Amino acid sequence: MIVYYHRDFDGIASAAILAEALEATGREQNVRWSGVNFDRTLDWESFGAGQRFALVDFHYHPRASYWFDHHPTTFLEPDYEKAYVESETHKFDPAAPSCPPIIMEHAKERWGFQPPAHFEELVKWSNIIDAARFGSAEQALFGCEPAIRIMRALTCAPDYAWHDRLVHLVRTRTLVQVGADSDVERCYERASRNRDHALESFPPHVLERTAHALFADLRSKKIRRERFAPFYLHPELHYAVTLLPTRAGVHITAASNPWNRPPEDGIHLGEMMKEYSGGGHKGVGGCNPPDDATALLWGHEIYRAIRERSAAAARG
Repeated sequence: MIVYYHRDFDGIASAAILAEALEATGREQNVRWSGVNFDRTLDWESFGAGQRFALVDFHYHPRASYWFDHHPTTFLEPDYEKAYVESETHKFDPAAPSCPPIIMEHAKERWGFQPPAHFEELVKWSNIIDAARFGSAEQALFGCEPAIRIMRALTCAPDYAWHDRLVHLVRTRTLVQVGADSDVERCYERASRNRDHALESFPPHVLERTAHALFADLRSKKIRRERFAPFYLHPELHYAVTLLPTRAGVHITAASNPWNRPPEDGIHLGEMMKEYSGGGHKGVGGCNPPDDATALLWGHEIYRAIRERSAAAARG
């Protein structure tokens, strides 16, 4: 059995909790795990062919033996949503702030799982990080709590195997111990320097902006990237769209400002990104275009749609 997980903090936590729950309750043995990103959805029908697999914190797949998610945009096809039924092995809760609490509660209630004590802290911080429930932009950028250090270290992961090792660490150690790991510490120090550079280099790469939204192209390998830079530097913004480089190609992120939320009828960014084979939540969404030219085209389209709708909302 292999557990596929989204390569972020709550995806890693989800994989760790599910692997532990499956083995501790005797449902599975020798569980392995591997990270995925949205580029895999471009050939979703053939995903995991010939394998028994689980999916956590990621799109629904009809062949998954176990599946847990909280993204409202999880069903890539209408038939998937029609076919989905909650069961001993499948649970969907779009109201959950992150995926780990879904897995933990389900495993306790359905499988008799008794989680190790350190999982409670893991779930708590997964909810904070994935739902951007930081007290301020300053905490998100400069917080020294172990979970935030781990979150930041993830931005400098040297390869995909690093994410897989982190699943093992958060499964078997406390967040304090994981944060003190030498590999995590090295990545954190590098990521902190990158954060400072990102804040300095962000302004020249803003392509377009209004009073409520901006669009930035951060694809250059010469610049650093910081998720919360737009809202730290421009607290008046409601939305930011950014182009980012990843090992899987260019990634487009559209996010609303956690500390200056748009009006109640704000745009559902995850639904918007679903039109581009991506997904997410109301407050943040992402997609992986097939090439650079498409990335720039889609980025402009997404930004302009957000710009027009946010301007209309501001006018009332």
